[in-house]
Amino acid sequence: MRLIIAEKEHVQAAAELTGKLWPGHTEEEMQECVLEYMDDPEKTVLLAKEEGVFCGICFASLRHDYVEGTEGSPVGYLEGIYVDENRRGQGFARALLSAAQAWAKDMGCREFASDCELNNTRSLNFHLACGFEEANRIICFVKELN
Repeated sequence: MRLIIAEKEHVQAAAELTGKLWPGHTEEEMQECVLEYMDDPEKTVLLAKEEGVFCGICFASLRHDYVEGTEGSPVGYLEGIYVDENRRGQGFARALLSAAQAWAKDMGCREFASDCELNNTRSLNFHLACGFEEANRIICFVKELN
């Protein structure tokens, strides 16, 4: 397994993995997302590669606003992580997360946070197994103003 920080030459591969992480978007939208992260010094995209194939991706950022359960700022934040189904259970996600945490620490963070949907038990179990502690559970509301 090899981990790399995504660069312009990796946009296509990163966009393909991003489409699996966040389905329902066009390839162009995924490329724009990847490029946004690459162009922002407070964000990073990490890729996992094995046997010449990109098989995992991780998006991390620095958050300066309040992050649930944290005390400082900025806070490193796991925005999204994905590993191809046939590579799961082999340590790819943990390695990507570890690299994201190291990046955040290098950026001056003392804390690292994340979130998942209430019904995403796979993600919940991954976070707990990686040493995260649950900070809170919330239900978000929205209302259109006419």
